[in-house]
Amino acid sequence: MQLYIVRHGIAIDREDPKCPPEAERYLTEEGVEKTKQVAEAVAALGIQAELMFSSPYVRATQTAAIFASELEYSKQKIRRTDSLLPGAEPGAFLRELAREKDVSTVLCFGHAPHVDGLLAAAVGASRHITSMKKAGVALVELKRLSPPNGQLVWLITPKLIRKAK
Repeated sequence: MQLYIVRHGIAIDREDPKCPPEAERYLTEEGVEKTKQVAEAVAALGIQAELMFSSPYVRATQTAAIFASELEYSKQKIRRTDSLLPGAEPGAFLRELAREKDVSTVLCFGHAPHVDGLLAAAVGASRHITSMKKAGVALVELKRLSPPNGQLVWLITPKLIRKAK
């Protein structure tokens, strides 16, 4: 299974007086634009998403929707899961994913540092090996889901995408 782990894009700052409650924080204009650039680059690789999972928080679902548009994946099919919320145990999502035996390409959208913990768990590392940037994407090739046995294939950042253009 190819698991694409995506951190949500730039969201409204917690210190902004207009900032809504944590679950409702949304992407800024800059966040939408940078996320769209990354999603376009991922789509240019010819990736065909079979499943998409997202944290139910607004900024993650917005990020998932941008990727869905670029990858021609129905936004209505994006599955929201609490196992991608900040603070969730990373193994919970991998266990949820293990039920999807016939799927080979999955994208998931979450938050730091949870996405770093998920990536570490997927490759069998005992601690974080990354610090993903907002709208960053990592590809982990999972040879087995339970217990997880994966390999980090690549990790890209919005800055790298912009420099490559």
